[in-house]
Amino acid sequence: MSTAGESIDEKRVTWAELYFDLVFVFAVTQVSGLLHHHHDWGGVARALVVFVPVYWCWVGTTVQANIRDVDTPRDRLGILAVGLAGLFMALAVPGAYEGRGVLLGAGYWAARVLLLVLLIRVPGVWRGPYGVGVLVSGPLLFVGGLLPEGPRLVLWTLGALCDLSGPVLFRNRLAKVAYHPQHMPERFALFLLVALGESIVGIGATAAAVRLDAAELAAVAAAFTISAGLWWQYFVYAADAMRHAVTVADSRRDVIRRVFQYGHLALVAGVIAVAVGFGETVADPRRALGAGSVALLYGGCGLYLLTFGYTRWMMFRAVSTTRIVAAAVVFALVPAMVRLPALVVLVVLAVLVVALNVVEHVRVARAAAAVPAVGDGPPGVEPVGAGAAAE
Repeated sequence: MSTAGESIDEKRVTWAELYFDLVFVFAVTQVSGLLHHHHDWGGVARALVVFVPVYWCWVGTTVQANIRDVDTPRDRLGILAVGLAGLFMALAVPGAYEGRGVLLGAGYWAARVLLLVLLIRVPGVWRGPYGVGVLVSGPLLFVGGLLPEGPRLVLWTLGALCDLSGPVLFRNRLAKVAYHPQHMPERFALFLLVALGESIVGIGATAAAVRLDAAELAAVAAAFTISAGLWWQYFVYAADAMRHAVTVADSRRDVIRRVFQYGHLALVAGVIAVAVGFGETVADPRRALGAGSVALLYGGCGLYLLTFGYTRWMMFRAVSTTRIVAAAVVFALVPAMVRLPALVVLVVLAVLVVALNVVEHVRVARAAAAVPAVGDGPPGVEPVGAGAAAE
């Protein structure tokens, strides 16, 4: 929460933003539910097309809160109004491709209009991503909601692509925006926590409905180990590096766009897929999983780890070898896991994630020991703590 005496680098998240996030806890749960019922590639595509506007609504509000002092009655009410529109979107997700398409499109369009109104005093704000949301992607989602499923999916995909391309198309205009470097990493880390919370729900809600014998408890322990390992990868080894990168970057706009807006879309999507996979494995750990469930669990984990290779390159132009190799191993194991009991599938993935964290810990310890003697870290490593060394 910013005050009159704070510098631009000291902006913090407000209580209104944290309350706003509660809507998206529910929204992520709804997207997970949609994916739970459709494991094929078509189902994944439909869930992603719905998730992008939900995520982009949150991103738009986060950017608005970053570049303005939102701890005022007007802006608090504005954030709450966007939250209500987001709640309508979340309610529409389960029936997005049936009778609730209009509700999702109308909720998204309303959210984009509200965000533009909140920023209307910023010169030329409509000639940028916020204008795209009001004039292009919002109408596409609304009109798509009126059409049958096939044309609806096409229009919604176009709307999602328009939103995602906005920061690139208006890159030069966004260069004039003064971003608060401390606020942005905190906000995106909180959204990732929301997704990781969904992985806990995927474990607990399923386990609570079964008999909980030794196999189920072992599956719960293995799934929790995976979730905790994914948390460890980000919050122990990556979060500090991301905060450092956006603070010292020559172009904060590029770091925010590449690492946060795009990179975290992939991170959160990966965690949601893992969460859905947990629900399938914990339910009956003795049975073999189908290809769809294994693909969600291992594919989501692989995507999550592979994204760190992307973010490290975007920040430091360095290769995250350990995570890329780990992601490749996870992807390669998918065919072998399809016919194995769910408990074995979970245990194997848990062992891989724990092993990766151990390797990262050793690398960080060695890098920290080398800094005092050499005076500079290895290429691409910034001497700002363990997180930067690993990331």
